[in-house]
Amino acid sequence: MGNSQSSSTNPRFVSASRSFTQHKLDELQSLFNSLATESQSNGKFISPSVFKDYFKIPDSLGDRMFDLITQKRHDQKLTFEDLVIAKATYEKGTKDDIEEFIYQLLDVSDDGKVDRSDLQAVLAAILYDLFPLKDDDSETKSHQCIIDAILNAAIFSKDDEVGDTKSMSFEDFKDLCGHIPSLRKYLGSLLSPPDPGRVGSQVPRLLYPDTYDSNLILKEQYAWLIGGLLTQLELVEWKLLYHSSYHGQSFNTFLGKVAVDEGPTVLIIKDTEGCVYGGYASQPWQKHSDFYGDLKCFLFQLHPKLSIYRPTGANNNLQWCAVNYSSESIPNGIGFGGRAHHFGLFLTANFDAGQTFECTTFGSPPLSKSNRICPEVIECWSVFPREVQLKGSNALEGTVLERFKEDRNMLNLVGLANSSQ
Repeated sequence: MGNSQSSSTNPRFVSASRSFTQHKLDELQSLFNSLATESQSNGKFISPSVFKDYFKIPDSLGDRMFDLITQKRHDQKLTFEDLVIAKATYEKGTKDDIEEFIYQLLDVSDDGKVDRSDLQAVLAAILYDLFPLKDDDSETKSHQCIIDAILNAAIFSKDDEVGDTKSMSFEDFKDLCGHIPSLRKYLGSLLSPPDPGRVGSQVPRLLYPDTYDSNLILKEQYAWLIGGLLTQLELVEWKLLYHSSYHGQSFNTFLGKVAVDEGPTVLIIKDTEGCVYGGYASQPWQKHSDFYGDLKCFLFQLHPKLSIYRPTGANNNLQWCAVNYSSESIPNGIGFGGRAHHFGLFLTANFDAGQTFECTTFGSPPLSKSNRICPEVIECWSVFPREVQLKGSNALEGTVLERFKEDRNMLNLVGLANSSQ
């Protein structure tokens, strides 16, 4: 078809074409020609089945994407102009253009609203795509547990014209993306090349002794969700450094275990109330008499609600690690955010008690059902193991540059501050 796209009279296509270099347009033309050939359409269009098979977009989500790209013509034919217009909007548009496209993508029932059943269907499609079931009933329950936790975090504030049910407004959707960035990344990259490194689809490999399997809090689904704010190198593999059931519920043991790896870590707590939550520590756990850390730290809830809370910029009270201080003004233990004796999350030096309060540092609510917590299991994972760091002489430098770029992009996507729910 060569450069035939230049002769089009479709103003949307002409405008969309300007978003790409001629080289990129030629690449898109080549991709279209290949898929149209597979579709046995004499080079005229791409069929729904070929489209979904190539881009690996699962189930109803793939059907909805095809419908949106073909501008709801329902003729089962995706043209080259459709492809260019969709890619220009979805990948090259303004932040609002892209998010409006993704918001419409959630409306899988195509009834003009995004309700709870729509979001549930999309979440199920994503989880089954990333974590295929292995005929294990417990995995099905695990998927549903994740779906329920995300639904518990979602807001449906838009009144329906008929009935007393509510749906998700565009503002509700953007709020959800801010609290679950992995969801935004996944939904925002579905037209990218379908390889294992596709943004939003990376799942860290979890390294731990086989005998620990049944007692682990962290599961792959949780790692994917927590990893929404992390860099590609931090999503290669996560290594278990400390587990209270196996290493003992001891602060000194914890510090000894995490000292062997000087990279960032994820701290996860399951308390006696059944709540699961924790924090990402960007700096090593080392003795300080005051708050330290940087704006890469964040808090999260995993169950019964799933939500991530980024720093708001209100203060720099990010990480806390006090050891063997005798002053009452310096509580011994580890934590995140807030202020001394009123932390966003804190574990005492005995590792048998803690606290979680509403926190301006992260814009987070109490992470458990009560402010005073009683830990049942405590885990700490290295998200950038030394082995990964040493794989290349430029690994650390690359991480810094990549992290700066990803942080800047994420700020553009979800904003710096989270709003408390």
